[in-house]
Amino acid sequence: MPTHVLAAILFAAFLHAAWNAALKSQPDTFMAALAVTSGAAVLAALALPFLPAPDASSVPFIAASSMLQIAYYLLLAAAYRVADIGHAYPLMRGVAPVLVALGGGLLASESVHGAQWIAIGLICAGGAALTLGARGHASGGLRPTALVLLTATVIAAYTLVDGLGVRRSGAPAAYTAWIFLLTGIGIAALSWRRSAGQLPAYLIRHPGLALMGGAATTGSYGIALWAMTQAPVAVVAALRETSIVFATAIAVFVLRERATRTRICGAGL
Repeated sequence: MPTHVLAAILFAAFLHAAWNAALKSQPDTFMAALAVTSGAAVLAALALPFLPAPDASSVPFIAASSMLQIAYYLLLAAAYRVADIGHAYPLMRGVAPVLVALGGGLLASESVHGAQWIAIGLICAGGAALTLGARGHASGGLRPTALVLLTATVIAAYTLVDGLGVRRSGAPAAYTAWIFLLTGIGIAALSWRRSAGQLPAYLIRHPGLALMGGAATTGSYGIALWAMTQAPVAVVAALRETSIVFATAIAVFVLRERATRTRICGAGL
């Protein structure tokens, strides 16, 4: 992998951890997720007129990815209501690369050699170690873990869909923008009754969360999709999950979650 692609993915990993931490820090994670997706949709709508259109062959992938992304954001908000970020984030991000690597071999005919499998295994083992003793797991029983694993499955699904779709698009930026525009519209429509029409007022009260969170999630995933045109999907997906390290640091130093030896060793692994 070229050095500039590696550096870009690591920056994307930091952005991903940052907006997840911002979401977790809000008292109402459901409304916060709506704000982030709405901000991303607005930014995407503003950018699309200036971007080349993706190839028509990628349109079905954009539609499928948007539906999976809607499910992802709703599941993410639900998971963060019942589990610490120190439990939920490493587990969901650590499991997904294995599923992507297995699915990539079946759907994308991408081969992962021995050293890459070892690297993916180390990342996932570190994520699993980070969940040991986390408060969300101990106090919430099976429900937090079930939600997190379901979220991980959805992450793997949209990653594979987009790995195939972005290569057909010929325009990674526009492909990303269309996904976030459709996802934002879909989530707002599906959640309107549940939010009791409070989204506009919430956005006015939290403009920074909407814009900064929207920019971070769009930028993070856009960089990852571009990287998938430069390197195997499974390798990019696994490397992106080094966001676990950033998330652990944010959890300890910003959100003041407890720093245990297990968490430090897991992040290091």
